[in-house]
This record gives sequence, structure tokens and C-alpha cells, in this order.
Amino acid sequence: MDILWSLLALTVGSHNPESVPPAQVNANPITVAVESAWNLSALTAQKDSVVIDADNPPVKIDPQPDAPKVKGIYVTAYSAGGARMKELLELLDNTGLNSMVIDIKDDLGYITYETENKELLKMGTAQKFIPDIKDLMAKLKKHNVYPIARIVVFKDTVLAENHPELSFTNGDGSVWKNGGGDAFVNPYSKEVWDYNVAIAKEAAAMGFKEIQFDYVRFAEGFEKRADTLKYEKSESTRTEAVSEFVQYARKELAPLGVRVSVDIFGYAASVPAADGIGQDFTKISENVDVIAPMVYPSHYSTGWFGATDPDKEPYVTIKGSMVDTFKKLDEIKEESQRPIVRPWIQDFTASWLGSGHYTKYGKAEMDAQIKAMADMGVDEYLLWNASNRYTKDGNYGPKD
Repeated sequence: MDILWSLLALTVGSHNPESVPPAQVNANPITVAVESAWNLSALTAQKDSVVIDADNPPVKIDPQPDAPKVKGIYVTAYSAGGARMKELLELLDNTGLNSMVIDIKDDLGYITYETENKELLKMGTAQKFIPDIKDLMAKLKKHNVYPIARIVVFKDTVLAENHPELSFTNGDGSVWKNGGGDAFVNPYSKEVWDYNVAIAKEAAAMGFKEIQFDYVRFAEGFEKRADTLKYEKSESTRTEAVSEFVQYARKELAPLGVRVSVDIFGYAASVPAADGIGQDFTKISENVDVIAPMVYPSHYSTGWFGATDPDKEPYVTIKGSMVDTFKKLDEIKEESQRPIVRPWIQDFTASWLGSGHYTKYGKAEMDAQIKAMADMGVDEYLLWNASNRYTKDGNYGPKD
């Protein structure tokens, strides 16, 4: 075995970093290990040559070719660090679900575990919502859970209040906040980029296999106030700034052996680039390993995909969203540059839509969404429920 690994080291160290090994003949552990080592060597070599440019994505190499087909659930830091975790682990133990997307930097901007990284603490604020991150990671490993770290990027009230110069300010110098009281930080800021990437690197070191960035955009309706708020900007457009952050993050993280994924509005696949918030579905997709469109039926209005009430027609809505997603990805001519499609689907009841416009979500609705994806060739997905209460008898497939 020592001889084998010596030969492997020589092979990987001398290959052309722009080349990729041939397709696996089988998935035996040695073959997978060789491909993984080859890919990481290539990504490390590639890193220094990448020039951040939204129109020129680097050649995409998978940093984790041995990753499973992910079927996961969203887990808040409170659940991850509390009593709910026992129930969620049992759910994954007893179903075909195999992954958890866990808040490591949450929607307010708090780092959700105790960190000793002084550079991170200069910028943000840590809370011990997860009392013992090492214990959490050990539990996930014991239960064979594929761990994904969710990092909310540009929606960050904590960072904006600590460092107004990295945010958007009103004429009187106060930090601008949206109608919900949330502040955003500036996607043009390299300091903001580096702060979030540094959190991601720490998550990778703790054992997370994938970094999922959320709120990778400007605030909704930003274009209406872009000329009145004060903030630093470059010559790049908003879509270029956002796409270049993603490109930069993957350049820094892929050599560590973690995949990068991005959450994106589901309707972003159905419309031209959302210039106001800076989300271009195609440009972002070219620079990530996984794209995660949020295609909750409740979030589509009357008429989408021919549905009078999309929330009440989960199969029609999900299938229509996947048709649009693949049409959008067809714009990426190099097939190797296309990401894995892993949608967020709905496991909650949208009663706020009003009587007659919503349905109670349970097994039938979950199965309809999963079937719609399967009929479109999509075999990875994530379940969203803000309270982390999930349908236990959905058709999630057999336990691997």
C-alpha cells in the first residue's frame, strides 16, 4: 500500500493541472481516492492562475467526486445545538435523506458557534447557538450525515452595524435597512468577500463537505435606491460583482476539497438576469459546483406554469421550474461548466396565501414535488421548513 500511494503522489504531482483524469471505470475506493487527489492537485495548481472575471469562469473541476447524491434538510443553529437534533438525526437514520444544511452564519449575520479566530471576531459577532461544534461534527459523522455549512453572505445586519463603511448608508450616515429591519453589506467590498470566505474556510477545517452561500445578492428593490445610498463601488455591474464573489469564493475553497453551492431565487431561471439584485442565474451557475434554486410552489403567483394556484399544484409548479432551469443552463455551452441542480423544495404550509389559495403540505405534496424532479432527471434536493419539522414518510427513496 505504501508503494501504491508513493506512485499516486508521483502521478498527481506531475500531471498537467488543466487536464482531468479519465472517467472512473468503477467506484472502488482506490479509484475514487486517485480521482480526488488528482482533482485537488489540479485545483491547487489552477488557483494561482485564476483571474476574477465574471465573463471568464475557470475550468470547473469537482473537488469532491466521491460526494453522495444529496437529499437533505435545512437545520437552524438552534436545532443543531439543541434537543431537536436527536429527532432530526433519527429522521435521517430511518429514511433516504442523508444530508443537513446547517446555519454557520445566520440570517442576522451571527457566527453561530464559538470561534477563537480573532480576525473573524474583528468583523462579526459569534453566538454559541451551537454550544459544541466539535461534538456536533462528531454526531454527524457517526450518523453518516453529509454536512453542508450554510453561510448567509450579503444580508448581514451584524456586520453592517459593526462596520457601516462596508454597508449602504443614508444621507445622515445611518445604515440603511429594508422594511423588515434587515441591513445588507456591500457585494462590491473585497473585505466582505474575505470575511465570508474566511468563515467558510473555518467550516471546511471543521469537517463540512460543502459550503452553501445564501443571500448572494443585493437587497430586493436595490435598483430603486442605488443612486441615493452611499457606498463604495467599482466599474462592475451588480451582476458582475455578485458573480465575481462566487468565482473568488470557489477559487479559494475548492482546493480545500469542499464543494461550493449557491441558493438562488427559483424565478431567476425563468426571467432574464435580475440586474436589480445582481443575480444572473447563468453566470453564477458557471462558477459553482451546485446551484440550489428555491422553487417553493407557494412563492409563485397565479399563472406561473399554467397553474391558477401554484401552491396547490406542486407537481406542475416544480416540473415547470425545472424546465426553465435546464433551458437557462443550456446557455452554458460547455457541459462540463454546468453545475449539479439541487432544488430547495417546500415542506411547509403557506397559510398566509389565504383561503382557497394554499393546501396543507404533507406526504402527497412532498411526493408530487419529488416525482416532478425525477421526471426531469433531478435526483438531488433539499427540504425547507423554517421550524425544522419535516414530513417523515415522504418518498425519499431507500436508505443508502
